[in-house]
Amino acid sequence: MTVINWQQIETVLLDMDGTLLDLHFDNHFWLNHVPEVYARHHQLSPAEALAELNKSFIGLRGTLNWYCLDHWSELTGLPIAELKKDVAHKIGYRPHTREFLNKLAELGKRRVIVTNAHRDSVDLKLLHTGLDQYVDRIISSHDYREPKESQAFWDHLQRDEGFNPQHTLLIDDSLAVLESAQRWGIGQLLAIQHPDSAKPPTQQDQFPGVHHFDELGLF
Repeated sequence: MTVINWQQIETVLLDMDGTLLDLHFDNHFWLNHVPEVYARHHQLSPAEALAELNKSFIGLRGTLNWYCLDHWSELTGLPIAELKKDVAHKIGYRPHTREFLNKLAELGKRRVIVTNAHRDSVDLKLLHTGLDQYVDRIISSHDYREPKESQAFWDHLQRDEGFNPQHTLLIDDSLAVLESAQRWGIGQLLAIQHPDSAKPPTQQDQFPGVHHFDELGLF
């Protein structure tokens, strides 16, 4: 069991995709659905479509454009936000998410979602899950025009939220984001090690980690 000193925590910053919600939706959308539609739209084979898209991926990871649906629509010629609705039935919670968020509320912790997801994607997921009912606030990195991988994101967030870094816990499935938060000075960090229910758990020893929230011993 991963031990968190909850008495020291005032604010819990929560990633959305792969932390609160199952990353299977996003992985399926970008790795299967988009290449299939792109192939049909541009009259390519599936292999050719994937190769074309992979060229676009180079150099974008970790930048705001990597997460920007408008950018990908322009790049692919496809209505990316609309296409997400095609597979929206795959949007779902990770195990024990709602119980965990409710327990945080009982303990008096401020629950703030900090996500790199574009607002159109956030809105679609809220529509299908009601996740906004379980948190105090939702912040997209697009609001600050900086991804969570950037130190500037945390500067913006601290000015906006006014949290005490030493009394703050960040939970995320991205090691790059956790590393960024660690450099900036977030006091406690927790990695999610099974973000996609359709894939095996990830292995890392850089940060304390859990597969699911019931391993935290709060309920």
